[in-house]
Amino acid sequence: MTSTSTTRWRLVLTLAAACIGLLPWPAVAQQPPPKEEEPFWAAGRPKAGPGNQMAPVPAFPIPTPADKLPTAKIKVPAGFKVEVWVPEILDARGMRQGDKGTVFVSSNFVAGKIYAVVDKGGKREIKTIAEKLTLPNGIEFHKGSLYVATPKAITRYDKIEDTLDKPGDPVMVYDQLPGEIPHGWKFIKIGPDGKLYVPVGAPCNICEPSDQFAQIRRINLDGSGMEVVARGVRNTVGFDFHPKTKELWFTDNQRDWLSEDLPNDELNRLSKPGQQHFGFPYCHQGDFADPEFGWGKSCADYVKPAVLLGPHSAPLGMRFYTGKMFPEKYHNAIFVARHGPWNRTKKYAADVVAVFLNDNGTVKSVEPFMTGLVENNTYLGRPVDVLVLKDGSMLVSDDHAGANYRISYSK
Repeated sequence: MTSTSTTRWRLVLTLAAACIGLLPWPAVAQQPPPKEEEPFWAAGRPKAGPGNQMAPVPAFPIPTPADKLPTAKIKVPAGFKVEVWVPEILDARGMRQGDKGTVFVSSNFVAGKIYAVVDKGGKREIKTIAEKLTLPNGIEFHKGSLYVATPKAITRYDKIEDTLDKPGDPVMVYDQLPGEIPHGWKFIKIGPDGKLYVPVGAPCNICEPSDQFAQIRRINLDGSGMEVVARGVRNTVGFDFHPKTKELWFTDNQRDWLSEDLPNDELNRLSKPGQQHFGFPYCHQGDFADPEFGWGKSCADYVKPAVLLGPHSAPLGMRFYTGKMFPEKYHNAIFVARHGPWNRTKKYAADVVAVFLNDNGTVKSVEPFMTGLVENNTYLGRPVDVLVLKDGSMLVSDDHAGANYRISYSK
């Protein structure tokens, strides 16, 4: 081959290599790298300083071994006892008890599973009855069936306690949820009216969402008859119905990044289904207009919280105490699991508080009940949900350590 031919072939190969990316090509090299999309939780985060260093607290990728759980550090009032009910249940979140005593436990970000805990003569066995689900936080048990809610749909597993080893395919109940991931995980419950209540959180930290977000809906158990019962609800991951008045009470997580100490998260009371707006995104904690969306709005136009639960305390699951084991002062009180803040430099909460009501339904007081899970500004555990068992004791789930604790009482 002549030198001219060799030179020509070298030029051809160089051009070909550049075209397929084997060698740098000036036009490509001058383009900036694609900008990484900001996660939804970071919208509004400070550009510098301690606030810029904060991010959601990751749950452990594996459950904490039973002998490493912080049970000895948990504090409860005199006469109460805390013990590990079941350890090593990854990402433990929502809880429901079946008619035959099975306790169903949901998960969320880490596991994507639904568990069933079966008591076999004092030894508890954990079964995985569903997996590879998208944020299956919301569960409910009703007449032998387990309802499971993801951001997009609610399905139902029939005769679940009879088929724990091989559940059948789930039945579609309702598939008209938006499916957005930000605040898309659910908490569901069947009310005294026999209808299924499900929230649709705001798809953002702070924004003016469309009419299908920031609300609580209720539907018939066959998925029909959807109606909105509450609006202006940013992100509720826990609600229950008053044993006597049947009114809906719910926790609500307020916006992030406003400041260390504002706004407070809320416990709310719905007295007029379908007629009440709870403020988001215009008004927070009942008396603080949002600096961006609150202009021209008045907090007087929205329902005020029943009680404030602390800035960024992240109240999640809640239950009215309907058992008989605890002292009378706790009967019909509300137990609220506070997950604890992630976007606050000083960590606190990560506890369960008891909310006591007056006869007229207003809040009398809020008292600490289960504490001790914050040490050296670090979480030892993070409560998510509470469940009153048939014997009157109470379970508390902890997604951070991957465990469920039992609180009992004896004189």
